[in-house]
Amino acid sequence: MYFGNMAGKSSEMLPEEAWAELKLPELLVSDGVRALHATIDHEWDPLQRTACQTAAGRALWKHVIHDPVAEILAGETYLRNLYDKMREDQIKKAREVSGVILAVRTLWFDSKLEAALASFHGREAQVVLLGAGMDARAYRLSCLKESTVFEVDFPKLLQTKAALLQAATGSNEHQNLTMTAKSLIRVAADIRDDDWLEKLHRSGFVAETNTVWVLEGILYYLSHPHAMEVLKSIAAYCALTNTVLLADFMNKSSTTLSHSTFHFYSDWPDHLLPSLGFPHVNLSQIGDPDANFGLIHDPLNLFNKLRELPRSVQNHPEDGTPCRRLYLVEASGSPNQTIP
Repeated sequence: MYFGNMAGKSSEMLPEEAWAELKLPELLVSDGVRALHATIDHEWDPLQRTACQTAAGRALWKHVIHDPVAEILAGETYLRNLYDKMREDQIKKAREVSGVILAVRTLWFDSKLEAALASFHGREAQVVLLGAGMDARAYRLSCLKESTVFEVDFPKLLQTKAALLQAATGSNEHQNLTMTAKSLIRVAADIRDDDWLEKLHRSGFVAETNTVWVLEGILYYLSHPHAMEVLKSIAAYCALTNTVLLADFMNKSSTTLSHSTFHFYSDWPDHLLPSLGFPHVNLSQIGDPDANFGLIHDPLNLFNKLRELPRSVQNHPEDGTPCRRLYLVEASGSPNQTIP
C-alpha cells in the first residue's frame, strides 16, 4: 500500500547491506515451497495475495523488523517485486522508500500489542488477529508467551500458511524456529460472514477473558456495513472484560488509490469508536512520536508534511494532491467504564 508520490532527495536511507543482490533462502526455492507459492499466485484473489505483499515488506525491512519466516511466507514473486521498487527508490533518492509505511505500521502494532498485554498485569489474556494473513507474531513476539493467539482468516490461506510454516520448522535454515505464543489456534472464517464470531467462540475464545483485537491492514478492504459490524461486535466485549482494539484506518482520500480495492474509511476514527462503545481512543499518524521508529525523520517527507495540515484538509494546498492518511488507532474499554 502506498500513499503518495515519491520525489526529491531522501534522508530515509536504508543500510547499504540492504542493497546487496537479493538472496533467497534455499527453502524458498525448494520444489515443495515453490509449489505452494505457485498455488497462491494462480488461485488466490487479490485480497488474499496482499498477505504475501505484507510479509515481503517485513522480510525486506529486516534491519528494523525481526521476522524469521517472513521470506518463506512472502514468496519469491513478492520479494522480488518489492525489492525492485525499493532499489529504484533508493537510486532515485526518493523521500519515501517503498515499504516504509508497512515497516512503521508493523512496529507500531508490535509495540502497542506488547503494551496492551502488559496493562493486564499478568492476568490471563488472548489475542485475536482478524484477517491474520501471513502474520507470524505468534512465532516472533516474546510478549505473547502467556497468551492464546487466534488467527482468523480464509480457510485456504490458513492451510497454505500452516504448510509453509511446517516446511520452515523442518528445514536446516529454521531448525530453531519455535512458537513464542502460549498457544496458537487458527480459525477458518470470513469476517464478512455472519458466523465468524460463532466460529471464533467454538474454537475456544472466551468472552470474559482480557482480549487484544488486532485489525492490521484489513478494515479498508471491507464494505462500510461489514466494517461497522465488525467494529460494533468487538466494542460489545468492553461490557464483559478488558478489551483493546488495535487497528489502522484510511481516510477518504486514501481510498482514491483504488476504488475497486479500498472501500471503508473514516476521517475521524477517534470520534467513530467512542460512538460504538470504546471509552478511550488514541490516534496516531505515520511520523508521530509513537509511529516513527527513526524511519520518518526528514521534515519534507510526505508523512511529516501531512501531519502539519489539519486533518479536515482533503487536498494539499501546495499542489492539490489528495491528503492520503493512514491512522493508527488504539481503543480500549472495560466493564463499568462509560463514554466521557
